[in-house]
Amino acid sequence: MDVFPQNLLVAFIISLLFVSGRAYRLDFLKRNSQPNEGNVRLSGSESPSEGRVEIYHDGKWGTVCDDNWDMAEAQVVCRQLNFLGAKSVVVGKDYGKASGPIWLDDIACTGKEKQLASCRFSGWGITDCTHKEDVGVICESRNDVTLNDSRHSLDHSIGLSGDLGQIFDSGTACDFLITFQTTNGNKKDDGTEEMIETTICAHKVILMLYPYFSASAGANNITVTARKPCQSYFTSFIRYLYTRKIDITYSSAMCLHQLASDFGINQLMEDIGRLFSNILPADASFDSQVSLYKYAVETKDMVLEENCVQYMAWNFQNLTSSPVWAELPVELLRSLLTRSDLVVADEYFLLQTLEGWIANHGSSLSSENQTDLLRLIRFPMIPAEKLFDLETKSLLFSSHRDLYRDSVLKACQFNILLYSNQTQFKLVKENDDYKPRIYISETWSVAIDPSAKSSSSQSRNQYGYYDRYGHYGGYYPNPTASPNKQLSTPLHSSLLFKNTMITWEANVLKTQNECSWRGLRCESFPAARLAPQNQYQSKSGVLFRNRLLLTCQSKYVCQIQGFKGDLAYVNTNDTQVFAYPCPDDKYTYTFVVRPEYV
Repeated sequence: MDVFPQNLLVAFIISLLFVSGRAYRLDFLKRNSQPNEGNVRLSGSESPSEGRVEIYHDGKWGTVCDDNWDMAEAQVVCRQLNFLGAKSVVVGKDYGKASGPIWLDDIACTGKEKQLASCRFSGWGITDCTHKEDVGVICESRNDVTLNDSRHSLDHSIGLSGDLGQIFDSGTACDFLITFQTTNGNKKDDGTEEMIETTICAHKVILMLYPYFSASAGANNITVTARKPCQSYFTSFIRYLYTRKIDITYSSAMCLHQLASDFGINQLMEDIGRLFSNILPADASFDSQVSLYKYAVETKDMVLEENCVQYMAWNFQNLTSSPVWAELPVELLRSLLTRSDLVVADEYFLLQTLEGWIANHGSSLSSENQTDLLRLIRFPMIPAEKLFDLETKSLLFSSHRDLYRDSVLKACQFNILLYSNQTQFKLVKENDDYKPRIYISETWSVAIDPSAKSSSSQSRNQYGYYDRYGHYGGYYPNPTASPNKQLSTPLHSSLLFKNTMITWEANVLKTQNECSWRGLRCESFPAARLAPQNQYQSKSGVLFRNRLLLTCQSKYVCQIQGFKGDLAYVNTNDTQVFAYPCPDDKYTYTFVVRPEYV
């Protein structure tokens, strides 16, 4: 390899510092400038690519309600913030107190707008939401990860990366020694562990960009203690500090993520964290998911932690039958029970599952911890007929009698009192106890295999057909041959509406012809439609926040999204990044009806 002349090395480094310094200065000025009307920002998270969505209007920062929010709106926000796209929508997560106004509600974006303020919405400050419904997003900082290759190239480079990589490889004029110490697994006579060392010679002027090394304080070396399995990745990690490029494999991901965390290289840590989304669905035992969760908590990686918890919430029923369920950490179980995007058959199933988990832990779990977990059950959401069985069928009723009786009383008030009278009993609508999770029992959901075909709902004759609006059309192949099913649900889970039923039609629409026949213009395909077939009284105060679940290969839920009106779009190209990849785009569609009292 050629040896670089000393003056050429200096020229490279000066150029690097000039480019890097200019970038940092511009970013600093941008962060501290006066915001403009319609600017957006993410708040309440240590990660720059995640947080509560806030928008600037009338001289104040305010939040956005999660009503009807889905990936189209998230894409607009993330692109406005100069990210490459949106990874997922975050609903129900606490990003800290938001004291400003709620500026936007019922927003509708096509996904192509340049600014969130360009989307349709009810009007500035017009809302029926509280700050508990503030929406958040996780943006995708890089979009160059492929699913079909075990090697993933991350490129965070600026100019001169190739030249600086050659300088690192040659070792020319290096002046700062980095010594990595790891144990070899053996012990000395005095009982201490034997250590092996790996020494790398680097350049102080490069390391000055990374505060961990304290290279600017006059030191010429540093010793770092690292885990033994990571020894083979030290050199490639230090080389990344020069080139801002690195190849990641699944076997190296954990080590490089740990090194990035230890050395404060946040961009590398976040992008490697994205790769874990590919690992999560691959382990049906859930051992990897729980291990990654523990690792995320240990390293304070909030993005990775949310990624793991979200996957386990969406696939909760599989988790409860996995080998790791019995030993699930209490703090992880508590995080799952706080979520409204927890996918379960119904709330009674969740209570029974939790009771079994607590009973299996016996005396190892304090009474206080048991009570804290049981209080996270949303008793008003338990079907009324099941409430009366709790005293005789509950595993824990006798040991937590007061808690159960108070909870059942609150649930009974919810089921039999008129909503207009509930405030005197402190049944506050903002309380999560009165909001559904994602219930997939037959009462509230229906599943469609998109490869199936439904029967026609048209009336044909030998000359042509009449569509559902009574319009006559020529004879051509049935445009309603898309998969469809019907579902009848109560208007609300409260016993008051037990006999007030709504019939829904669920469709998977694959062509514009299928949409046009229903009087729709679909933006992309496939599209999912969930529409009521009979009228109900809107003055009842019930709002439907329905959800579409995509289950990959009948194995795991890879995406959950809301409906815009009656439609939800399932893009199978690069315009939408699913939370968890599905290699062959073979989905089962589960339509979930979710009524809430507002």
